[in-house]
Amino acid sequence: MIVSTTNTLEGMKVKQYLGIVSGETIMGANIVRDLMASITDIVGGRASAYEKSLIEAKEIALQEMVDEAESRGANAVIGVDLDFETVGQGSMMMVSASGTAVIVE
Repeated sequence: MIVSTTNTLEGMKVKQYLGIVSGETIMGANIVRDLMASITDIVGGRASAYEKSLIEAKEIALQEMVDEAESRGANAVIGVDLDFETVGQGSMMMVSASGTAVIVE
């Protein structure tokens, strides 16, 4: 499955558009991760626990989007957009991925 943020794929022609596909995930923050992030805020540096959670959430959202595209018979998703939000008064992170499922040749 080809996944691209661009609306075209160089050297390939879109044969058929199959519609918008998306994937979403919401990951709750936990007390240990919050505590470590608070310490990082004070002393500086990167909040690796949050970074790992964001990477995991992004991968899940992208995989859900790809799964939906595959179920429609697509071999590519173009125009992919990733959105990151906090929900629940900042206690949870939401990642959504959306794009257009297509058949390319």
